[in-house]
Amino acid sequence: MTQAARVVHPIEQESFRRLRARLDTSHFPPLTRAVVERVIHSAADLEYASDLVMDEGDLEKAHAALHAGAPVVVDVEMVAAGITRRETVCRLKEATAGPGLTRSAHAVRLAYEQVGPGALWVIGCAPTALEELLTLDASPALVIGLPVGFVGAAESKAALRESGLPAVSNVSEKGGSAVAAAALNALLYHPVSLEENS
Repeated sequence: MTQAARVVHPIEQESFRRLRARLDTSHFPPLTRAVVERVIHSAADLEYASDLVMDEGDLEKAHAALHAGAPVVVDVEMVAAGITRRETVCRLKEATAGPGLTRSAHAVRLAYEQVGPGALWVIGCAPTALEELLTLDASPALVIGLPVGFVGAAESKAALRESGLPAVSNVSEKGGSAVAAAALNALLYHPVSLEENS
């Protein structure tokens, strides 16, 4: 799945120049560095460099799956709005809350029924969406689990890390739609190597 080269606006170029002047990211492996920098860029928050948790090998496999056309599922439209170069699946509008089930959790069930295993899941709003995903046999290519909030966010991200699933998460209560979308965009924008094409 080839895409036209992305044109980077001069303001974005200058923003990344200033970011790198304030924070040395050169010790990170390539995809980890791309995710860290794009998340920091989206939030203007340098603390993400030590708050984010991910594995380069997981990112390499997810990058390959993403560029091979794996579906991208998001928990809310705000995350979808931030992913500019890829169609996404969001079932929140059709979802309903019920006893012991939030709309966000129901939306995750609906999305899984639609896409099946092997998708990339981008959760930036609802901890209950992430918690529900962990109950499914989704075999994800990657879970970007960056929900925000004081209730359940840090706990749901800790559960994600403990699950052993390939993931991008963070330790603190910080997160949100913009940073979740930024993490996915980092993988979208990163060039595909010759090895991935063969």
